[in-house]
Amino acid sequence: MDEKLIQRLESAVSRLESLSAGFHPSATQSGGADAPDAALDPSIVAFADLIDQYVGRVSGAAEVIGGQVLDVTKLVQEAFNVQKELLIKLRQTQKPNLAGLSEFLKPLNEVITKATKLTEGRRSDFFNHLKAAADSLSALAWIAYTGKDCGMSMPIAHVEESWQMAEFYSNKVLVEYRNKDPNHVEWAKALKELYLPGLRDYVKSFHPLGPVWSPTGKIFAPSKASAPAAPPPPSASLFSSESSQASSSKPKEGMSAVFQQISSGNVTSGLKKVTNDMKTKNRTDRTGVVGAIEKETPASSRVFSKAGPPKFELQMGRKWVVENQIEKKDLVIEDCDSKQSVYIYGCKNSVLQISGKVNNITIDKCTKMGVVFKDVVAACEIVNSNGVEVQCQGAAPTISVDNTSGCQLYLSKDSLEASITTAKSSEINVMVPGADPDGDWVEHSLPQQYIHLFKNGHFETTPAAHSGG
Repeated sequence: MDEKLIQRLESAVSRLESLSAGFHPSATQSGGADAPDAALDPSIVAFADLIDQYVGRVSGAAEVIGGQVLDVTKLVQEAFNVQKELLIKLRQTQKPNLAGLSEFLKPLNEVITKATKLTEGRRSDFFNHLKAAADSLSALAWIAYTGKDCGMSMPIAHVEESWQMAEFYSNKVLVEYRNKDPNHVEWAKALKELYLPGLRDYVKSFHPLGPVWSPTGKIFAPSKASAPAAPPPPSASLFSSESSQASSSKPKEGMSAVFQQISSGNVTSGLKKVTNDMKTKNRTDRTGVVGAIEKETPASSRVFSKAGPPKFELQMGRKWVVENQIEKKDLVIEDCDSKQSVYIYGCKNSVLQISGKVNNITIDKCTKMGVVFKDVVAACEIVNSNGVEVQCQGAAPTISVDNTSGCQLYLSKDSLEASITTAKSSEINVMVPGADPDGDWVEHSLPQQYIHLFKNGHFETTPAAHSGG
């Protein structure tokens, strides 16, 4: 063992000793791994290596940049350190009940909440950095996975899916700074590699089926002050088998919101199970929001646009309708199929992720709307909109932009052969991957002015060239 590894293990043991003072397991059970043995466990040593290698790289770039980027990066480092301490506790602790798990995850929730607060209020010049970092921390929620019926994707998939939302903002950092400051580019690339391959490969190696609790360890019991006053209501819960009966195809907030509910001891407050009478085809009014997981506050619980009430529902099993969503950054459609369409109308300052393959996507009358999707069978259409950003992670044969001002398209390698048509539109930019897999994105501006010359009995049309364009 080299000197660096020995120092790291000694440091882990000392941190564990200080941690144990605040760890109050129930006196009803004793035993389990000793603290030094837990810290020396290969899974803990590997996580320490992950922090040194990947978090260290992000922190190094942030140190050069400073300011708010450094502030949020320190919270990323803090979150990973907290998860490491939780992993050590896992090795000594039996799998807790819901109340115990709520208390167990509370330290991680507190860090994620602090990172999220940095993105709120007046929009910062480094908003994309802050959002990428804060959203990325939802990947650490893999440790909350308790089984196939808990309502979460399995740990490896959860890490990958969580990064997809963060990547939307990370890509914007790459685009903004690719010709301005290499330190910001390095920060964004290092942040991605922290999760892919970093955290993903760690989870794949040590916890692919979920966190490994000790079968004979101590029982973790929440303090009386933090325990819920009453048992949770019998609705679909993130950590109960009933959640398997809930529709998996519903919008949801980021895991930071889930952690916030966990820490309050009221995990079920934001979850709604879709029953037969709630489905559009069986409802008489057909006007409400179906299956929405939204954390409501007095100020935001009734945000309607002038066009009408918000909708997020699957109609007749064939068409997803997302209407009048305002300031909703964590909308997700899961469990789609290639026969379904998605219609997005009248949304503003929101982000929607479509996790599976769908037949077609239409974005209509939206402002400052972000849409991330994997594959479309037919086409993705953007009409009558302003300031739209669309990222295709898979294949899209056709993309059309009509009567739209300001549209940024991100194409994956699988969608580079897409046919892009534009009409009555301006400021259309397309981002494509560089030749080097780890290289920068390359931006192409689509022409919006044309020159028409009459030659040989017909008009010849060519795009107008602009100096510096």
